[in-house]
Amino acid sequence: MGAFDFLADFCSDVSTAATTKRRRPMQTVEIKVKMDCDGCERRVRNAVCSMRGVKSVDVNRKQSKVSVMGFVDSAKVLKKVRSTGKKAEMWPYVEHNLVAYPYVAQAYDKKAPTGYVRNVVQAVPSPNATDQMLIGLFSDDNPHACTIM
Repeated sequence: MGAFDFLADFCSDVSTAATTKRRRPMQTVEIKVKMDCDGCERRVRNAVCSMRGVKSVDVNRKQSKVSVMGFVDSAKVLKKVRSTGKKAEMWPYVEHNLVAYPYVAQAYDKKAPTGYVRNVVQAVPSPNATDQMLIGLFSDDNPHACTIM
């Protein structure tokens, strides 16, 4: 009986694998798009809404941000937005409270929307920097801090 069950499961897996299609996971794609007027906004919204798998589209012209939610591929959404003739890139910003040092030269961007900084890997000052060493001398975490005073 065990061999027959194994064979039945094997045959059912082969037949369903050919007929079923893997779905993309539900995700939110955020894109920075330069939009000047209502026409630009409408053109981008209509282009993205026509894609298969899109559940919702949120266009924020003030932040130059388009958020697409659905079963979509981020590269295909970016390509579709660029096909409208608009300059577009993946959303390069994160909220400022998620970065350890938001005002470091690499992270701080004057063009970023309020409350956001650029998402960079090296947004941390060097631990060998002089100012960091001096701050560490008077830190409560330093057990030898009292020897200076």
